[in-house]
Amino acid sequence: MSEDTIAAVATALGEGSIAVVRVSGPDAIGTVAKVFRSKTDLRSAASHTVQYGWIADPENERVLDEVLVTVMKGPRSFTAEDVVEVSTHGGIIAVKSVLELILRHGARMAEPGEFTKRAFLNGRIDLSQAEAVIDLIRSKSERAFQLARKQSEGALSKQIIPLRAQLIELLAHVEVNIDYPEHDVAEVTAGVIRETCGSVLSKVNSLLETANEGKILREGIVTAIVGRPNAGKSSLLNALAKENKAIVTDIPGTTRDIVEETISLGGIPLRLLDTAGIRETSDIVERIGVERSRSALNEADLILLVLNRHEELHEDERELLGQLKDRPALVVVNKIDLPGMLDLSEIEDLYGKDRIVFLSAKEGIGMDGLESAVSRMFFSGSVEASDLTYVSNSRHVAALHRARMSLEDAIGATGEGVPVDLIQIDISAAWDALGEILGDAAGESLLDQIFSQFCLGK
Repeated sequence: MSEDTIAAVATALGEGSIAVVRVSGPDAIGTVAKVFRSKTDLRSAASHTVQYGWIADPENERVLDEVLVTVMKGPRSFTAEDVVEVSTHGGIIAVKSVLELILRHGARMAEPGEFTKRAFLNGRIDLSQAEAVIDLIRSKSERAFQLARKQSEGALSKQIIPLRAQLIELLAHVEVNIDYPEHDVAEVTAGVIRETCGSVLSKVNSLLETANEGKILREGIVTAIVGRPNAGKSSLLNALAKENKAIVTDIPGTTRDIVEETISLGGIPLRLLDTAGIRETSDIVERIGVERSRSALNEADLILLVLNRHEELHEDERELLGQLKDRPALVVVNKIDLPGMLDLSEIEDLYGKDRIVFLSAKEGIGMDGLESAVSRMFFSGSVEASDLTYVSNSRHVAALHRARMSLEDAIGATGEGVPVDLIQIDISAAWDALGEILGDAAGESLLDQIFSQFCLGK
């Protein structure tokens, strides 16, 4: 348990109806009691109750604000310490005054993520759950939020803990064989090692198979919208964003630079990049925009190649179709509300019907077809609402890869006649790698790196 008491604003700074100053530590209640005026002495208040009163400066009894104070005594709190939350009126002045007064009377300013760090250090949550807290805050879609929420409740930990239990039981058995050969304990054979390590390896592989989808849900798909000028790229961006983010005119070359917007399409977060129309041009500014469009193409996870159904296929578009056919690209045939002049046979030969979407971005027709096509491409048809055990954190993925490598080495060694006491080194390495996900023996530098990403008050 920590020896000092910390405080910070737990809500976003700015104008609002209420703001919350959070205080945690061994003297959280005593510190706030010094500045809280009410019929009830905060020191005698029952846990998980809300007290009405005022925050006042003890030096002159000047009232700073009318507040509600929530008392949560440890270990039944987020940090597993005594926690007091002071709900003040929203606005910078009120919350700043209350926080400064509390800091003057015994608390120190919390570091970014220090409340969550204390929850981890006090054993209330493991490291994967702590990391999920920041994912909750940064979620870009409902699916990503649900994934982070499940992980914050220990969904991933519940998968990792049994795997470590299998390995530690095997390691203990090996140790007994080596250190106490006189005991009547069954010998650990190569077959036993292969069976146990194989079982754990199978589950590690299952988790790794979800990594790409988990990364997409967590970080979003970088999506480049490309095509000829006036194909309707900016209209598509605006239709997906459901607002006029990009300027749309009938003048070719209106979009000169990349316009970015993050949206959720059927629960899948997309980071859209609306690019300048790709064509040969003598305009130096437009030419720079075209170069940026080609650069965006190289970096994109998904490409939406927009074609104008009301025009015949241009040679520039024919070239793009050829260049992108082996990339994760969808052909978006836009302006289906207008008479069709586009010959689709050539496009269907290159892409097949499943990778062609028909819509009218201007009229909002066919947008659900685009959603289905993206879902098919990245999630085999649907993002499962019930299966929320995706591994989405790159640190977790790296640890799982290390565990897999050690398990494969251990299994391989059994077939080469390697002594059991040497094979246990690989088994132990796999156990350690899985433990890194939960934060077992995590070093101070790793913890500082993780929690420095948090905001103050979290």
